[in-house]
Amino acid sequence: MARGKKSSLVVSLSAQERSALEAILRRTIVKAGIARRARMVLLRAEGYALLEVARRVEVAPRVVYKWIKPWRHHMWLSPKHPRDAEFYARVSELIDLYTRPLDPNEVVLSIDEKTSLQPRPRLHATKPAQCGGIPNRVEHEYRRDGALNLFAAFNTRTGRVYGKCFPRKRQKEFIAFLEHLDAEIPETVKTIHIVCDNVSTHHGKEVRKWLESQPRFVFHFTPVHCSWMNQVEQWFSILQRKRFRIADFESKSVLEGKINQFIAEWNQSAEPFNWTCKSAAKIMAAAQINTAA
Repeated sequence: MARGKKSSLVVSLSAQERSALEAILRRTIVKAGIARRARMVLLRAEGYALLEVARRVEVAPRVVYKWIKPWRHHMWLSPKHPRDAEFYARVSELIDLYTRPLDPNEVVLSIDEKTSLQPRPRLHATKPAQCGGIPNRVEHEYRRDGALNLFAAFNTRTGRVYGKCFPRKRQKEFIAFLEHLDAEIPETVKTIHIVCDNVSTHHGKEVRKWLESQPRFVFHFTPVHCSWMNQVEQWFSILQRKRFRIADFESKSVLEGKINQFIAEWNQSAEPFNWTCKSAAKIMAAAQINTAA
């Protein structure tokens, strides 16, 4: 997930709570304050840092601290906190996937979702920059027009991105995205390694049933609270800075078109991230790994 100020405050949502909050964001008519609060809680539940939540929702950090209080619980996530053998094995597995030479018939894709992307058409037209140092002027009030969820896969060796937008984020949409990948990736590729986090959308009953008939898909899950090891998160950060620093799109269809355009332009000169083992090595060196049976 996006980096930011470390905090021991972790939001934990039940499936019912998450469904209720996501329903609020799908409403066409809802008070802006309520929508902001729902989005704050959902973003924090997905693991985004508090400062990153504040930036995405466009509020002061103190507002985020205030509104997540009813949802929070304490959990220690320090790199010095002891990690067990399973943690060590998963980190080692991902490091190997990211760094070893691949056979010609396999690829490694990093997958996640960027949720609640809102067009936010402004009530008054944005005024372009002018001579004399006058910047773009954007109306602070906007009209709610629903939201999209971007499912994206980042090829860790080429940098190519596969993306598809959906109105919701469920196992159904995740399977549809996997089918999209299956159609896009040549049949000569016999093994598609999927790196993703542990949310239920990625390993629920429907997904597991679908995978039974898809032998070339092999899943690798990041350890809990280690979404920073998912390379697509770095690409999401680039997308956020270059296209969503200020959201001002006429409609969801226009927003989807701009996302697809950005992906197409990215793929014209795509390059992989310069991944090294340094970050993981520091955590593993600091952790007290108990590999005893």
